[in-house]
Amino acid sequence: MRISRTAVHILLLCGAVATTFPFLWMLSSSLKSNIEAIRFPPTLVPQEWLWQNYVRAVAAAPFPRYFLNSLIQSTGVSACVTLTSALAAYAFAFLEFPGRRIIFGAFVTTLLVPPEITLIPNFVVITALHWYNTFLALIIPLGASVLSIFLLRQVFLAIPRDLHDAARVDGCSSGYFLWRIVVPLSGPGLAVVGLLAFLRAWNDLLWPLVATSTETMRTVQVGLLAFSQNVSTEYTLLMAATVMAILPTVAAFLLAQRQIIDGIGTTGLRG
Repeated sequence: MRISRTAVHILLLCGAVATTFPFLWMLSSSLKSNIEAIRFPPTLVPQEWLWQNYVRAVAAAPFPRYFLNSLIQSTGVSACVTLTSALAAYAFAFLEFPGRRIIFGAFVTTLLVPPEITLIPNFVVITALHWYNTFLALIIPLGASVLSIFLLRQVFLAIPRDLHDAARVDGCSSGYFLWRIVVPLSGPGLAVVGLLAFLRAWNDLLWPLVATSTETMRTVQVGLLAFSQNVSTEYTLLMAATVMAILPTVAAFLLAQRQIIDGIGTTGLRG
């Protein structure tokens, strides 16, 4: 028993090291000089800690504006995805209407469609609506997620059907039941859906690159391209900017961590 437990711990430790090493390497490279960053054999600990790389990275491009744009986009997408997913998941979980299973199956089938296929139709729509290079173009096309609908539907199905039937007998409307009963009971699931939507929007590069054309509307992921030039790439500044770019995602995870843990704990108790 002790040998098997030790083997499991060793495997978990190897997985943890493999997962965290790229982040440690990125942090280490952000504090090196350009010569040391490309030197072989590589070194994990910088010989000289160049904290001014972060100052140079911020000065190389209007990153405060990029961060603000990404924050507005990610927050808006997270709110829209959570709202639309909750409404659709409630309909598929509690409402009875013809073709419900067929429609839900068609929804799930769209998960097989690569997002790049919808790039041109979305661009045509935002151009026709005169949304190009606006926050509406950055938020609305990403405001619904089939995966989030699927996840929330599974969460809503775990709520006893008797609660819905009792609420309907008492004259409770669907909107009131969703807001006052379903949402409070599905806090961990809603937190996960909102976090996934926030991370997806924050890390998105292709759509902001297509939907915007000016520096004032660029997001932080597009701003990282400022360090890649035709002749060479400034790896140290790129790593410094990347470290700053992942900080909001880490903060978002820390804020939703308790809800995620509660969701895992609740699932374990039900099992």
